[in-house]
Amino acid sequence: MIANKDFKKFIDEGAKVFLPSLSIDCVIFSFHDHQLKVLLLKIKYQEKWSLPGGFILKEEHTDNAATRVLKERTGLDRVFLQQFHVFGEPDRSDTSIHTNNMKKEHIEFEDDTHWILQRFVTIGYYALVAFSDVSPLHDELSEDCKWWDFQTLPVLMMDHRQILEKAADALRLHINYHPVGYNLLPRRFTMPQLQKLYETILGKKLDRRNFQRKILGYQILKRLKEKKQGVAYKSPYLYSFDLHKYHKALNEGLKGGW
Repeated sequence: MIANKDFKKFIDEGAKVFLPSLSIDCVIFSFHDHQLKVLLLKIKYQEKWSLPGGFILKEEHTDNAATRVLKERTGLDRVFLQQFHVFGEPDRSDTSIHTNNMKKEHIEFEDDTHWILQRFVTIGYYALVAFSDVSPLHDELSEDCKWWDFQTLPVLMMDHRQILEKAADALRLHINYHPVGYNLLPRRFTMPQLQKLYETILGKKLDRRNFQRKILGYQILKRLKEKKQGVAYKSPYLYSFDLHKYHKALNEGLKGGW
């Protein structure tokens, strides 16, 4: 358990190194067992779960801060990361959450002007990671960090549910005009696996023939010679992404939506 003096030292020294009133929150998506997953954090002395997030160093680019937070929770440093929205509601920080936490820690403040008690505007980022590549990590300020099914989320603190839903909307918009899958699927996958990923993100069923015709028309896939083994029905072909064309499509976009 983190000691009172350690927690107090962290928040006091934070005023020297972090930007005041500005933070980042990361929505980390993955795909496993036909379910869209979200990585959530359980901070010590808090009943509700939260998105992985953090403060921005005074000399740090906001994108670098998001990459740093992502690595602290996943161990990965080269993943798809997209800034999607800024959340600046005046009451979003809900300072009662901070003060209640401090009371549990028996930390006293001279007044309510301490930087940790102030209003925070947060920059939202979403990341796409392969489930098998991640071993969720928590630190001395938290007690758990784990994957949750997007459809069965726990109660989240502050406005983190709103941030998560906004990230999901951004991902659905993104999938209409840019390829998605390289960061979420195994290197070799079947067409049904790719279709299930798209259906899960979009929240709707897609016609099998139309999906295959359209996704192949983008020319971002390579059909491999081998087939998937050990299935009950006709063995489907395996595919991989043509990374050159995939990254070109990320930059230039795709024509048409789902």
